[in-house]
Amino acid sequence: MTDQSPHPAAGSAPPRPPGAAPHAGSALPRLIVPQRFADSRGWFCETFNARRLAALGLAVDFVQDNESWSARRGTVRGLHLQAPPHAQAKLVRAVRGRIYDVAVDVRRGSPTYGRFVGAELSAENGRQLFVPVGFAHGFCTLDDDVLVAYKVSGFYDRASEGGIRFDDAEIGIPWPLPEEGACVSDKDALLPALRDWVSPFDYDGVPLTALDSV
Repeated sequence: MTDQSPHPAAGSAPPRPPGAAPHAGSALPRLIVPQRFADSRGWFCETFNARRLAALGLAVDFVQDNESWSARRGTVRGLHLQAPPHAQAKLVRAVRGRIYDVAVDVRRGSPTYGRFVGAELSAENGRQLFVPVGFAHGFCTLDDDVLVAYKVSGFYDRASEGGIRFDDAEIGIPWPLPEEGACVSDKDALLPALRDWVSPFDYDGVPLTALDSV
């Protein structure tokens, strides 16, 4: 699965106007590509560097590291979020296998409300998706035996957790599912549709655009 190409009719984020730079101070999803230093032994890379993220306008204090393991291809987790004051920004990467990772704009009043961006993250490509506060997050496994690690900026709070159905027709994410369909938890299967859910997040003035690799 390649990066989701911009197609507003399909629910994905519109492209950035030609020549326009990313809004450095805004909290928008970003595709982070850590540099790998290779030699005869293999390679080394920094999977997280606070100074580098801050230089990109992503000065986030991460407080917790999480891992999730999925046994089979076609496992979908999401679309998840936590409401303020326990909202979480996330930095997501695949440690083993491949995933299609998605962030959905759920900021009330946003001209791109309900639009999404997505990219393939894998142990091989080393890419990471930064998911800011105000965006719902989810992913689909593209292989069996997939391990995903992610940093979060807030501690888990049961009373604040929420989400939207992964197969919401209004959002229209083209999940790359196998013929047998998605493997979804009972909890995620009961999440509401976007139109039946009231977002706790407000628009900050910067609309969603297609992903940049940095």
